[in-house]
Amino acid sequence: MNTRPSVLEVIRGNVEGVDWPLVVRAPVAALAGLLGVLDTTQWMSQRDIIQRQYAQLVTLTTHLAAQSKQFKNRLERVGLKPADLGSEDGLRCLPVLRRRDLQIAPADLFCQNVPQSHRPIGESRTSGATGQPVTIRRSAVSQLMWRAMNLRSQISQGTNFAKPCSRIRPQILSYSIQKDQGPPINQLLDTGPMQAIPITIDIGQQVAWLAEFKPDNLLVYPTNLEGICRYVRQHQSKIEGLNWIFTIGETLTTRVREQAQQILGARVVDKYSSQEVGLIAAECLTSGLYHVMAESLIVEVLNEDDSPCRAGEIGRVVITDLHNFATPLVRYEIADYAEVGEACACGRGLPTLKKILGRQRNLFIKSDGTRHWPLVGFHQYRDIAPVIQYQIIQHDLQRIEVKLVSENPVTTAQEAQLSAVIRAALGFDGGLAFTYFASEIPRSSSGKFEEFVCLIPAE
Repeated sequence: MNTRPSVLEVIRGNVEGVDWPLVVRAPVAALAGLLGVLDTTQWMSQRDIIQRQYAQLVTLTTHLAAQSKQFKNRLERVGLKPADLGSEDGLRCLPVLRRRDLQIAPADLFCQNVPQSHRPIGESRTSGATGQPVTIRRSAVSQLMWRAMNLRSQISQGTNFAKPCSRIRPQILSYSIQKDQGPPINQLLDTGPMQAIPITIDIGQQVAWLAEFKPDNLLVYPTNLEGICRYVRQHQSKIEGLNWIFTIGETLTTRVREQAQQILGARVVDKYSSQEVGLIAAECLTSGLYHVMAESLIVEVLNEDDSPCRAGEIGRVVITDLHNFATPLVRYEIADYAEVGEACACGRGLPTLKKILGRQRNLFIKSDGTRHWPLVGFHQYRDIAPVIQYQIIQHDLQRIEVKLVSENPVTTAQEAQLSAVIRAALGFDGGLAFTYFASEIPRSSSGKFEEFVCLIPAE
């Protein structure tokens, strides 16, 4: 069933006096044009999508082999050339790239030259779900793909841009209400006001602000959403007008989805993304499956023997970014697990995932009992000490354990600096105890890893 909402029915032009046909000029012409293309490509057959993915992969890896010493060495170790990667079987001959590989000799990893049309180059640091901080360079083209995929998913997931929206995210540093959603969205769409709430704000205050603002839709992390539901239920509060909740950043469990729908009366729709590669997959309103953003990414789900999972099987997620000409992310094991889905009833040819697993975190509890998302200052760790992996455990209101894997022994002075960063980021004034591991911090019995764990029982 084709329930296609056309991009052309949603976005507007930016040329005064021209209502039809749609005309979009700089600075958002490239985004509008790509949205129009993606509005078509998602309905191609899966066979045609795969054929074009691998043609693009050969073009990309030809550049990477010439410009990245690490990627060139990866190919040579297994006797491959870029042309050999032009099929599913060929790509599987290349061993996976793990997070630790991105931490070793970044000068050899990053491409020495990037085409001018892909510039400027940006840089970001991320800890992912594994507590292993890495630095990624992203080209302007890969950033453009990320924005377009996000906007396409918002349109297909039924976002009413004209109505008030609320955002609760780590990147928001102070509370504000803005007249619209800002660029580039406000340059292509007429948007309503946007409420921005820092994720570190106490849950009770978040609920009070949401109730006052009355948003139509809310963007939030699942763990934070669970805290909101718990508070609303305990205090018999209400958030009127809330129709849609868009979740990002973690695993959305069935329990949290059902709680939000029952307690808040809103439909919950999920996205799967990462800082390294952008939007990976977005939930379909027709089937509940997650459509993979196949125009920008090849997403493999692998069994323990590295064979591809079939529909209904759960395996490790391995991703290839098809448009990042600055950092070779080819067969990158992102440390998540997912279940492969069937073809979607909506008619899109995009591959699907049925479930996303392994990205659930916990809320930090302050000494006064208030709760908020645990920002831990990981961006600064490797500026202080050669931290490879970390995990922070809150045992009680006054005791936190910091587990570390480091390339070299951490000095007393470095430990003191790390302590100051963690305390400031969390807003914590209790005791910190450091525990060190030689190569890897042990995972839970389920095989999952959470970078922050709160062992204080929920009330």
